Amino acid sequence: MPESSQIDPERLPQAINALPGIDAVRRIAERVPTYLVGGAVRDLLLGADGADLDVAIEGDAAALAGIPGYQPERDELFLTGRLEVGDQKIDVAQTRAETYPRAGALPEVRPASIREDLARRDFTVNAMAFPIAGDARLIDPHGGLEDLRAGRLRVLHDESFIDDPTRALRAARYAARFGFEVEPETARLLAKADLSTVSEDRIQNELRRIAAEDQPARALQLIIDWSVLPTLDLAAPGRVAEVTRLVSNPPWAGWANRELAVELATVRPLPQIRELAAATPERPSEAVRLAVPWDPSQLVVARAQGAEWLDQYAAEWRDVHLEITGEDLIAEGIPEGPAIGHGLEAAISGKLDGELSGREEELRIALATARGEIPED
Repeated sequence: MPESSQIDPERLPQAINALPGIDAVRRIAERVPTYLVGGAVRDLLLGADGADLDVAIEGDAAALAGIPGYQPERDELFLTGRLEVGDQKIDVAQTRAETYPRAGALPEVRPASIREDLARRDFTVNAMAFPIAGDARLIDPHGGLEDLRAGRLRVLHDESFIDDPTRALRAARYAARFGFEVEPETARLLAKADLSTVSEDRIQNELRRIAAEDQPARALQLIIDWSVLPTLDLAAPGRVAEVTRLVSNPPWAGWANRELAVELATVRPLPQIRELAAATPERPSEAVRLAVPWDPSQLVVARAQGAEWLDQYAAEWRDVHLEITGEDLIAEGIPEGPAIGHGLEAAISGKLDGELSGREEELRIALATARGEIPED
């Protein structure tokens, strides 16, 4: 995080002008009051390059009809639309106020002013806005800039974690990402967050967002330290840290899906994955038979649990292929059926184990096995 002296709101207009898609957003601002809001303002103040455009408008979204690239996606809950600029998709939301009919319920919303919109947000550092046109000054009614400079995470009101307990998981995500300290009163309120009042889907959505972070294990450890999600496996942070390390380096980088692997590592692995992690194959062919049925993201979780032989599978063995095909066996008189598969399997096993090489040897072993001349194990 930058030094507090480097967080200068006077730099915002220049930073916003450099954002991809901002010219299209200005076309919206010609019709209705338009603001950059929330995490976009926070990240620009922190000096992030290419912050996402998070746009809110005051007034009726019907006024945006006919703007090139704008498509209304209005629903009864969130009053949103989308601006498409080439491959870029920019969400546009009407400013709104929220009320919660009960703890943990989805909010009931109504159109409101930008200040009311900021008041419904989770933390002060996410409750700032900057107008796209007109008076180019930071709108910060809750002291978000001061908290940002102090590296402090603070909720806007005492009922925040009661209204939406998933904010406790978001607090862990932001604290881990930015190195923020949770303000003492916020910490007291956070300790009372009751995630049993929200759906499992909403909890999983927050865990998926954590999985996308650069250091997801830090956020998970905070969740455990705060005791806000008792169902979270206590071993998850260590497992996730190892998976994150593995998928950032060869041979797993670019092959295993990072976010999926972290998600899988967040929960206690399936018994089958634990069995795979405990396996000690004696030959490459045995290792391949064990590994082939699994997705790379599942395999990297097993590797994080101790199956070091999977590194060689990922780096070498998965790319071993025969020079022959089933058509070659058919051409030699083997009828279509299971015998062809048995022959090819014998050949690939021999190649993996270094017992044969070259097309002729592959074909010889495959034919002998298909004809029953070499007993199957």
